[in-house]
Amino acid sequence: MDYKFGKVIIIALGGSIIHPKGVDARFLKEFRKFILKYAARGKRFIIITGGGSTARDYQKAASAVTKLGNEDKDWIGIHATRLNAHLLRTIFFREAAPVVIDQRFKIKKLKYQITIASGWKPGWSTDYVGLQLAEDFNIGEVIIAGNIAHVYDRDPGKFKNTEMFKKISWAHYRKLIPADWIPGSHAPVDPVGARLADKKKLKAIIIKGTDLKNFDALLAGKDFKGTIIS
Repeated sequence: MDYKFGKVIIIALGGSIIHPKGVDARFLKEFRKFILKYAARGKRFIIITGGGSTARDYQKAASAVTKLGNEDKDWIGIHATRLNAHLLRTIFFREAAPVVIDQRFKIKKLKYQITIASGWKPGWSTDYVGLQLAEDFNIGEVIIAGNIAHVYDRDPGKFKNTEMFKKISWAHYRKLIPADWIPGSHAPVDPVGARLADKKKLKAIIIKGTDLKNFDALLAGKDFKGTIIS
């Protein structure tokens, strides 16, 4: 399975990739080289960062002190994504836009090789942010680079004999996940983002973000391991 991209590539980089238990500087160093290789070939990137263990640790700590509503949990997660976004903007400081997209339409034209984005407001994950940016900038797809390499019919970490999909429709995918967004929930694409993508006919490409060899094959238009949701 292969895929062809246009001039602009959107990547939703999972926070668990950036900050699994601490900042993974080794991965970020290799990721920087990887992105700059394609930037040198004329590609532009929008990279949206997740919150990772920073978000989960702060949400857990706050919940241990007092009862926490979903909106407050979301805001903690959003600020964690913003911290990770500024980390990436610093890593790409020569190539990246000087500001992070932390609200819709903050940047209307892509003037730099790399643009970094974070969470915006409560009610969805950064999957939705990536798909909304795809619509706003007329880009047909988002790469969801997280901890899993494919979409499955059930959580392969909990169940045996799961079915793995190389391609799946949004209608089918949405039957596999919860209908509503819950802060901290795990799904390849969150329910709000899935609804948007289904409505706007956007695609999501699910890959394992740490497998840069496979990531390279994807961007090069070669055979890659992953799932295309369309």
